[in-house]
Amino acid sequence: VQLQASGGGLVQAGDSLTLSCVASGLTFSRLSLAWFRQAPGKEREFVSAITWGGKNAATAASVKGRFTISRDNAKNTLYLQMISLKPEDTAVYYCAARWDVSGGYSDSKHDFPYWGQGTLVTVSS
Repeated sequence: VQLQASGGGLVQAGDSLTLSCVASGLTFSRLSLAWFRQAPGKEREFVSAITWGGKNAATAASVKGRFTISRDNAKNTLYLQMISLKPEDTAVYYCAARWDVSGGYSDSKHDFPYWGQGTLVTVSS
């Protein structure tokens, strides 16, 4: 599986941004997907997960109400819509995929064997 993330950039606090992640190499509609992020000097942390059925399965408390995960199986693309961005959202954002025949989800980075290269989001105050 290859994952290609894009959409990062430099924005101001309060702005919005949408990240995309295009997948290839596996049946996209059977992939459980997630976004993680890693700020400088910190560990990679969970942001949001979505099942292959399109259910928003879980979202981290720190971004709930501001970030929305979605997917378009016809386009093999995962999205992360981010609004009301804060300086503490500054990080490299990674999309991740796992094969999941049960239709479930995971919020653990250790469960995902496939990762995109990351896209940098910088939020200035």
